[in-house]
Amino acid sequence: MVPAGPPTAHNGVMRVVICGTRGSTPAPGPEFVRYGGHTSCVALAHDGEAPRLVLDAGTGIRTVTALLGGRPFEGAILLGHLHWDHTQGLPFFGAADRPDGRTTLYAPAQGDTEEVLERVMAPPHFPITPVELRGTWEFRALEPGIHEIEGFAVTALEIPHKGGRTYGYRVSDGTGTLAYLSDHCPTSLGPGPDGLGERHEAALALAAASDLLLHDAQYTDEELPGRAHFGHASVGYAVALATDAGVGRLLLYHHDPPRTDDQIDDLVAACTGAAVPVGAAAQGMVVDLP
Repeated sequence: MVPAGPPTAHNGVMRVVICGTRGSTPAPGPEFVRYGGHTSCVALAHDGEAPRLVLDAGTGIRTVTALLGGRPFEGAILLGHLHWDHTQGLPFFGAADRPDGRTTLYAPAQGDTEEVLERVMAPPHFPITPVELRGTWEFRALEPGIHEIEGFAVTALEIPHKGGRTYGYRVSDGTGTLAYLSDHCPTSLGPGPDGLGERHEAALALAAASDLLLHDAQYTDEELPGRAHFGHASVGYAVALATDAGVGRLLLYHHDPPRTDDQIDDLVAACTGAAVPVGAAAQGMVVDLP
């Protein structure tokens, strides 16, 4: 992996497919159908191509296999951090766990990546270790900075989140730009101007003028004081960051597992009149950038 210059321009659009939207644990059941119950995963593709870059490997990564139409996965997975809801789908990613798959997995640098993954995927907690997955796999430690990965320019910056090193990502292919801050605890850096957390340098740099921001909005502003110690942000913070950074569109992400479809509808409705368009990420949603 080498430092990247300007991203290679691609004709058309950068396609973003939302494959998992929940935080902490999957949320099955009829009241979670519209926004989905799978945990964090987003698939990215150059215009007209199969997905080659996947952000996080929550249970939503299972759905990436269908996007490939029977073909093996040949690309990279970027983990924002190593909590269960971002790694649990890894051994169930059928398009990668096959003899003709080719996968490079990147995780925030914190020791040997393969050994760190084995702490959550190895006997007696799971039948196999990462190196026993079929196909060709490489496990790499990612340092903060700008990198060229599968034809995308990826900026990785450390952001605050409880329990291990965590990155937010900014991804571009020369046609569109996605900012992805799935797990973010800005209150750990201070209350900020409104008590919802600091709009700190890394968050602003990742989000600045992006076409689309996917941001942790696990809690309401009213819930935040009693729950910020779990390491997440509120809806109000996500909207404020999007506004300050001048993003084109915000999708609330990492939905709280008990938050029903109707309750998420209410969160979005409460954002009516915000300075940026606000929606909620839904499993199966496809967004073409720009």
